[in-house]
Amino acid sequence: MNTLKQNLKYIAIFAVATSLVACADDAAHTAKDAPTIQAHTMAVSAVTVPSYYTTSGSVASDHRVSISTQLSGYIKSLSVREGDKVKVGQILIQIDPTDAKQAYLQAKADLKDAKADLNRFKQLLASGAISSQKVDKAKLRYDVAQSNVARAENQLSYAEVRSPVDGVVVEKRLSVGDLASPGVPILAIEDPNSLLVATYVSENYISKIHEGDTVDITIKSLGKTFEGQVRQVVQAADPVSHQFLVKVALKASSDIHPGMFAQAGFRVGERQAIVIPQATLQERTGLFAVYVLDADGISQYRLVRLGQSLGDKVEIVAGLNDGDTIVWAGQHTLKSGMKVQAVNGQ
Repeated sequence: MNTLKQNLKYIAIFAVATSLVACADDAAHTAKDAPTIQAHTMAVSAVTVPSYYTTSGSVASDHRVSISTQLSGYIKSLSVREGDKVKVGQILIQIDPTDAKQAYLQAKADLKDAKADLNRFKQLLASGAISSQKVDKAKLRYDVAQSNVARAENQLSYAEVRSPVDGVVVEKRLSVGDLASPGVPILAIEDPNSLLVATYVSENYISKIHEGDTVDITIKSLGKTFEGQVRQVVQAADPVSHQFLVKVALKASSDIHPGMFAQAGFRVGERQAIVIPQATLQERTGLFAVYVLDADGISQYRLVRLGQSLGDKVEIVAGLNDGDTIVWAGQHTLKSGMKVQAVNGQ
């Protein structure tokens, strides 16, 4: 434990020393005769920016379909697996139709007998050998036999299970040889072009979030922020967490896939903040800084603390004040102590 503490102490001392060397380097430039450099300048001032409430969630498909069969039997063929893309009408599963075929053949035989009886009874009725009631019964039996044949044909057609949608297979629960039963899911298909982010919002902010609101969706694994829109606010809080489920619709992108972690930035108000272009920042050993012009037009290196990112701009929480003028050029050409001649100044 003592060794670990000593190592951490040495690391801290080294980091401080490194920072001091960097500052000394800038100071050396300040002390020299100020060379002149052309650079971009911008006077900073507080502007109105959105106030965000940020939550986490995950990307999901808004259209998920469970595929099952209406025919009981063993799976004869299953032509897809997880990750495969499918089209509407594509055959996904084939069920062994032996039992369904037997039922169909039996229904056809019953229909043939019923038709023969009906024709015979009609002839007997014409000769006055039987009453019309017997013919009516024969007609009823014939109608029932016809219905049974139609039902058996439908059952036989269920031996082939086709995709009802375009999408991607995301789950396979059964395999070839397994027994399929009516209503029991075999596959799950999701539409990758219909995405949403499901997240939970604190009861303190739910009154500020409405359907149709624009939401900034950040997917850190992609390093990108996308624009979403509130599609649904479930007006009932979880009894344990006291949070509300909010669903945010997201435009389809080839980079976004269901299951990805996402952060949702809800705009819940406005505030004043100093915002500068990302391109003006300098980074050294994990610290951020900008060059600021002093009263003599000389560049000075100044550390800043960052706030939220706003597209190609970033909020400065500390280190800059209203009226300061920042300057930037090539990262390796601009140093402290340089006289700056503004080009394309703002």
